Parts: sequence; structure tokens; C-alpha cells
Amino acid sequence: MQVDELLKPFPIKEFHPFPRALMGPGAHEMIGPEALKLGFRKTLVMTSGLRGTDIVHKIVESMKYHGLEVVVYDKVESNPKDYNVMDAVALYQENECDSFVSIGGGSSHDACKGARVSVAHDGRNVNEFEGFNMSENPRNPPHIAVSTTAGTGSETSWAYVITDTTTDPENPHKYVAFDDASVTSLAIDDPVLYFDCPVDYTAQCGFDVLAHASEPYVSRINFQPSLGNALHAIKLTAESLRQAVWNGQDLAGREGMMYAQYIAAQAFNSGGLGIIHSISHAVSAFYDTHHGLNNAIALPRVWAFNMPTQYKRFADIARAMGIDTHGMTDVRAAEAALEAAIRLLRDVGITERFVDVTQDSYSKNRLGQGPTEFYAQAKEIVGDDTDVDRITNHVLGDACTPGNAKECTFETVRPVVEHCMTGDLDDLLG
Repeated sequence: MQVDELLKPFPIKEFHPFPRALMGPGAHEMIGPEALKLGFRKTLVMTSGLRGTDIVHKIVESMKYHGLEVVVYDKVESNPKDYNVMDAVALYQENECDSFVSIGGGSSHDACKGARVSVAHDGRNVNEFEGFNMSENPRNPPHIAVSTTAGTGSETSWAYVITDTTTDPENPHKYVAFDDASVTSLAIDDPVLYFDCPVDYTAQCGFDVLAHASEPYVSRINFQPSLGNALHAIKLTAESLRQAVWNGQDLAGREGMMYAQYIAAQAFNSGGLGIIHSISHAVSAFYDTHHGLNNAIALPRVWAFNMPTQYKRFADIARAMGIDTHGMTDVRAAEAALEAAIRLLRDVGITERFVDVTQDSYSKNRLGQGPTEFYAQAKEIVGDDTDVDRITNHVLGDACTPGNAKECTFETVRPVVEHCMTGDLDDLLG
């Protein structure tokens, strides 16, 4: 079912499946026995390599200890590219593997989900499966997803995001594929694995969570089973993110964000997303910037854009973020939610405008470092009229846009994109 079909007057809505999950400190140590129970024999591990940690090594050695054969593909990039997926597919087929493990954040999980779908279709290019339930074979290899960040939710959702590098270099394309066949076989979330996340990366992933939770809560899809999870994930993020960022060895903060990211993804899994994500996809298509950072910059502007359609829901968000709204109107309480989001963004030290993102401004920065000629030339975010126009057009074609709380046209969305580029957040506070 397409998202635009969900939005037609006859409101038949679809609940998408979740995988089984193991959650909590030490959960990653169960991967060997769990893989054997799922019938794994020879496994392709997909990861970014997680430089500076020994997480991949420990998990691989644990799998080998339990008698599994392991092949490692550790070249997954941020904003995973189509060729990352297809290189992994070739390695999988060459080694006659029968299963997958992804270790990392959303990039590793998304690339792995795309690879599984490709393998199930005899190695067809992953770009052929852009859209909604485009795969034809519902059976693909089993997959355990081990998360090392609190942000993605990909380990429990039916979505994966891929950058198509085969398009016109002047119009790069990053897309979301939604496919029930891509849901993992087992999700493993262990907050101990988050301890090595850098401060800035932890903060940016946390705003991915806040976007995942807030967008389905105000989405025009208005999927009632998603609303409770969405609101609780907002509450957990407001309570836990500062501690997770600034005291990264604090188990309570890390565990709070683990649950927040997991249930936020369960909220958007059927409740939809909006143009926070569409703007993020567009900016990273052109500049290869980190998804969580993009969401953080876009979120206050999109909340302000959507607020007139959902004052009551944003008032609920304010209360979830710890604001005492007693005596406030819904409008004032909604504005307080926006103020709280901006305060959180500033408290965890995130850049506030896209034009202020530089090659040295955060640890996962890939400006001017991408693998293609286009990305190599994108050394700074321009933010001029041409840049705003092309990003706005990308937003309007994104699969997340139809679920946005407020109707989106070029004329209405362009000022939002422009403000993300160069605007002052204080302007939103009135």
C-alpha cells in the first residue's frame, strides 16, 4: 500500500511487522547462540568497520566460537551507497553465504537490508526496489541487526535508505524503500555498545530519535497504535539525551536512549514520517552529511511549519518534554515544545544551520570526502537560491513527504529549506 493511498478519505491503515528483539546490557553476547537457532552457517557481516573500537572483532570472534563461518564486508559508508550494497551482494554470492549480520547504526542496517532484498532476487540492483513493497520474493536470507548507536531504529523497521549514485551528478538521489520483506529476523540493542559513540555523534543520533518520534505523533496518517510509543519516546529522549551525550559511560542515559530509539522506530513504522526526514535525505544526497545532524537542523523549522495544524499534539509533546503547561493555551504550550527542542539542541551542542556545517565541525563529517566526483566537489554547503531550489525539489519527491502534518508544495516548503540553510533559530521563538 502506497503512503498516498493511506491518506485518501477512506482511512484503511496498515500495521507493519516488527522483528523479535533482545534488549539490555550484554544482549550482544547472545548473537552466537541466536544465530545458530536461526539456522546460520556461513554469515556475511556488514559494517562500517567502527574504527577505534573492537566491537566488530568481538562479535565476529564470538560467532566463530559458536562454530559459524564468517565473511566480513566492512566498507559500508555513511548514507550507504548503492555500490556498497551491490559489493556486499557479490561477496555474499561468491562465498555462498546463507545469512547476514549487520553491526553499526542505520547505515550498516540499511545497506544490509538492501543486500538481502537483492540476494532474494538473484542479485538485481538494489535501486530497482525503491518505493513501497517493490520486492517480489517475500523470502530472503535471515538477518540479525546489532545496533551500536541510539538513533536509527532500522533494526526494527520496514524501511531502508540508499543513495543512488547512478543518477545525473547534478541531481543526486537518496531514497527510502519501504518493504515488509526487509524486516530483520532479530534485533539486538545493547546500551553497552553505545559507550564508544563520540559526543557529537551521540547528540545527532538522539535528534534522529526525536524526529522519528515526533513526526508520527503529528502525521496526517494519525495512526492510533503509534501514538503512545511516539509520545513515550519523546519523553525518554528529553530525559536521557543530555546525560548520554555528556556522560557517555552513564548506563541509565544510554539505556534510556536505547529504548527511546527502539520505540520511536516502532511508532514511525506504521505511523509515518514527514519532511524533517525528507529535508535530511535531500541534504545528504547533495552533501553526504550525517542523517542525524540533518534531522537536528531541520526539526525546529519543521515543527514551526507544522504547528498550526496540530497545536494540541504539540502541546502534548511539550508535556512529554517536561514542560509544565498548566494554565497555558494549546498554542502557548505548542510554542513551549519548540522552545524545549531548541534548548535541547543547544544543550547537546549541535550546529544550528546547514551553512555552518564545515569539514571540521563534527566527527562523522564527509563534506568533500565522498567517493564520487560529485561529493568530492561538495566541500561546503552553499545555501544559495539554487541550492535551496534543488533541495526543495528533492524534498517534494521524497517518500516521507506525503505523511507530513501540513500540505507541502514548492511555495510552502522552500522557505522552510531556506531557513534550515541560513535562518536564525531565535526567529522561530517569536
